[in-house]
Formats: sequence, structure tokens, C-alpha cells
Amino acid sequence: MCGIVGYTGKEQAAPILLDGLSRLEYRGYDSAGVAVCPEGGGSLCVHKAKGRLKVLCDLLDGGAAVKGTVGVGHTRWATHGAPSDENSHPQVSRSGKIAVVHNGIIENYGELKDFLQGQGVPFTSETDTEVVAQLVEYFQRDGADLLTAVGRCLRRIEGAYALGIVSADAPGQLIAARKDSPLILGYGEGCSFLASDVTAILRFTRRVSYMDDGEVAVLTEEGIACYDHLMQPVEKEICRVDWEIDAAEKGGYEHFMFKEIMEQPEALRRAVFPRIREGEVFLEDFTLPEEYLRSMRSIHIVACGSSYHVGVVGKYHLEQMLRLPVEVTLASEFRYMDPIVDQRTLVIVISQSGETLDSMAALREARRRGAKILSIVNVAGSSIARESDQVLYTWAGPEIAVATTKAYSTQLAVLNLLGLHMSRVLGSMAAEERRAVLEDFRTLPEKLEKVLANRDGVQYYASQYFNRESVFYIGRNVDYALGLEGSLKLKEISYVHSEAYASGELKHGTISLIEPGTLVVALGTCLRLFDKAMSNILEVRTRGGDVLALTTESRAADMAKNANGVIAIPDAHPMLLPLLGVAPLQLFAYYAALMRGCDIDRPRNLAKSVTVE
Repeated sequence: MCGIVGYTGKEQAAPILLDGLSRLEYRGYDSAGVAVCPEGGGSLCVHKAKGRLKVLCDLLDGGAAVKGTVGVGHTRWATHGAPSDENSHPQVSRSGKIAVVHNGIIENYGELKDFLQGQGVPFTSETDTEVVAQLVEYFQRDGADLLTAVGRCLRRIEGAYALGIVSADAPGQLIAARKDSPLILGYGEGCSFLASDVTAILRFTRRVSYMDDGEVAVLTEEGIACYDHLMQPVEKEICRVDWEIDAAEKGGYEHFMFKEIMEQPEALRRAVFPRIREGEVFLEDFTLPEEYLRSMRSIHIVACGSSYHVGVVGKYHLEQMLRLPVEVTLASEFRYMDPIVDQRTLVIVISQSGETLDSMAALREARRRGAKILSIVNVAGSSIARESDQVLYTWAGPEIAVATTKAYSTQLAVLNLLGLHMSRVLGSMAAEERRAVLEDFRTLPEKLEKVLANRDGVQYYASQYFNRESVFYIGRNVDYALGLEGSLKLKEISYVHSEAYASGELKHGTISLIEPGTLVVALGTCLRLFDKAMSNILEVRTRGGDVLALTTESRAADMAKNANGVIAIPDAHPMLLPLLGVAPLQLFAYYAALMRGCDIDRPRNLAKSVTVE
């Protein structure tokens, strides 16, 4: 979603704001802007530009053209109003003295806009955000200070928001407010920061706190004061971010996505190795009682996008390991389906950012119905992590590219470890088999490095097929689940129409789409169903389709008898093959997008963290 950064201190604000925004470009945006309180007082300096951040940077000479030590910046992803200079943030009040940047949606903005226009307040944009700026100024009409006016405003707006507010009449002060949209406070030496993502301020400080819903903060160069929804002071826990700065930079790679694909072996080492001890899974700080685990009657996984695909793979594995029914539901649908969850249901919420609004809403609905919540997230201190009964972190490090890669791999690895841990408690899996999986887990990063080292073959196949306008992924069991992720990767960064189908459904209608030249990516890593996969490949070839197959090294020669091309991955325990198989699918999508000239790290219309419904 959109990016927010704010600064107050002794340094010039504009260069810091632009630097922070540059580190948030991965979130997806269509325009950018800054508002700075000028030195010596006077009207706010507000500059906005449609398009890439470079347009704004060039306009402001990298920030040198704007003087002032307090300001806010924003990269906007349009929701209300088309991308334009007028609809870009910051949005300003009628007098031009108050500027607001906003992530989220003000649901009752129409009602509030009608009220303000009835009071003679003119509007210059189509955004819901302008309502906030105008409403804050309206509530200052009786001489109220900025914090009081913001508090009055917040009591009247409905929806999700992360707000950064500055006023020409409150020099040195920056106001932050949060509800259902992430916002981070940064603590520097003689300065304070505000950001929607820690990567924006990591260059300047590692000391941060995470705002909770309903909180308001006042930032000055002396420090940060935080208040709850009743405007009572709140003591915030300050955390130290241990990510290395270069982890959020390209480090010589052409694209963040490629860098993060190549980082997967190390990410898996961080996610897995500390959690295997003496042949068993060790989950530090795991507090769900064994009595509760034994009382479970079902598991419900809720997630969005690639995290949902992790859940689909996980369903096959968890049901096999635990012999319990596992449902996987898109988080955006969970609230609207009257889900059957209760006190004996474990709800697993999977999210890279820990801030996905649909997943947050699903979490809260599940809790309302009495379920226990276990989350698998990457970002410590995120909203989903804080509202869960149990958290398992993936420790993947910052993921910048919009198309997820290492987050998918580490989420799936952690979900597998969770299943193995619960299988020991439930006695549902033989100890010998569990230890065999864990032994193979230790070799997984090395095997994945081998897959990545052989990427030239994947690049060759991408060069043969990148110009196809429709691609179909087929597979059975976990291969179908893996195909869902491979298809999503291709469509989201290369803009090629792509669909994934369960192979057995070909003859029930889908095969009518196969014609000469159609590319079908056939997945055959589920070896107990290998013969079925071969039969489906023959069905496709008979109708003139081209088949690019993915299987294990031990079955590659057999697959090559019928496929046009074969990508082989090392043999491993069946539970771990999706973790090896996803990497070639990621690489295929990457190389196809590269050859099509696409903006790989910032695909059109997409955002990294979706914080609106």
C-alpha cells in the first residue's frame, strides 16, 4: 500500500523524506509528495508530482530546494480519485496551513465532505484524505491546539487510517495516528521519525516502537509522547531493529526480486536450523498448552495471495501429519462466509507484513468466535503478531520486491515445522518418519543452492516461451498447490495471462483451452502420482500444446520422453519438494518478465502490503 515517512529534528527534512520514500517504492504507488514547515514560519511548502519518485526528486533538487526541519512525505496508490497532482498526498486544508498524509480509507468521507461543504469549505481533490485536513482545521476554529483538533477529528471519522499531520501553526511538531493501518515511531538523537515501514528510517535509527489501534503520538525533536483513544498517556516499548541496512538494498543485483530469490537458502537456514534440536522441533516461546493442542478438532488457515498458497500446500501436509481436518480460506472471504470455528479450532493466520487488513479482519472475527489464533509473520511487532495468541516468526529479513519469494519459502518451512511439532504432541506421526523429515530439512538450503546455481536452464526456457499470451499450470495434490504460486508469480510481474488447474480437471472442461502452441507447465514432483502426471502431459501434447515440466532428478529422464522441456530439482522428502520446486517457478516468472521489459520490482497496480479492503 502507500508509503508514509515523517521527520522532525534539527536537519533539513526534505532530503530525509525523499530518502525514506525511495526505500518505500517497493510498496507500489502512482504519485509522491512532501509537505515541509518552512524555516522562520509562514505557509507550508507542499510539492507533489504524479509518476515515479524521481519526478519529485528532480523537482526539488533532491530536497535541497525546500528548507525546513519538520515534514511529511507520501507515495500514493490511488483508491479515491485517479492518479494526478491534485489527488496526490499530502492533502492540505483550506488555509494551506495543515497537511495530511494518509494510508487506508475513510469510509464516511462522503458524509463528512457534505457537512464541510455545507459550512462553506471548498474541496480541491477527489480524495477521502482531504476530509481529514479540512476537518482538523474546522475543529481549530475555536482556538483549539493541533492535538485537540486531531482528537476531535478522529472521533468522527470511520475506517482505516495511518495519518501523519503537520501544521504551520505548530512548528516543530508532527502528529501521528493509527487505526488498522501500520505506523512506526522512530527514536533518534535530537530527532523523531514516523514511517509506515521500518525500511524507510533504518538508515537513521534502529530504535522503534509500533503504534497500536486508536493511538495518537506527538513527535518533536525532544522525543515522542503517545496517547490512547481516551488521550491518556501511553508508555511505548522501544525495540531495536537488527536488520542490516544492506539487507534492504540491492547489493549489486539488478532487481530486488532476483536478490530475494537468491537469498532463499540463507533465509531457510535462519527459519529452520535454530528450531531443530536433537532430532525434534524446538519452538522457542511456544506457549499454546499441549492440552489445548490435544483438544483441537480442526484447523483453519486464513491468508491472502502467496500466503494463501502456502496454506493450500500446508493443508495437504498438516492433514497428513495430524489427521485433523484443515480448511484454507482467503482472508477476504472469511468474514463473509459464516465460518465454522469455535474454542476447539486453531486459526492460523499467515502474512508477510503482519499488517494485511483482510487478514487482520479475519483474525478478529475468529477471535470473536472463540478460536485460538496462531500467526506466521515476518515482521516483529506487527499488528497481526501483537493480536495473536501465538506467533511464529519467519526471520526472512526485509522483503522489498512486491512479488514475494523468500517470504513464501520461509512461511511454508515454518508451517511444516509447526505441523511436525504438533504431530509429536498428538502422537499422530511415527517418530522415525518425523526425524527423517527433520534430517532432510537440514540439507534443504544446500539443495536449494544447487537449484539456483542451475538457473541458466530456466532462463533458456523463459527465452523460448516469454512471448506466450496464455500459460497454464497443472498438477495434482501439492503440485496443484505449487502451481497456484507459480501461476501467480508469472501473471503479477510479466502480465501474462496464467491459470493453475488441478490436472484431473483437464477433461472436465479446461482441455478445451489447449491448442497448438499453448504453453502448459506440468508439475510432477508428487512422485506417488507421477504416472498420472505423465498421462496428463500426453493429453496436452496430443492437442498440440507445448509442455514444460518440473520434476525430480530421479524422474527427469522419464518426464523428458513426453515433455518439450524438463526442469529438475534434487530428490528430497515429499514434504520438502514444494520448497525446492517453487524456486524454478519464481525464476521462470522473473526471466519472462525481464525479457518482456516489465518493471519487475514494482508491477503495475500492485502493492506490497494491502492495507485497504
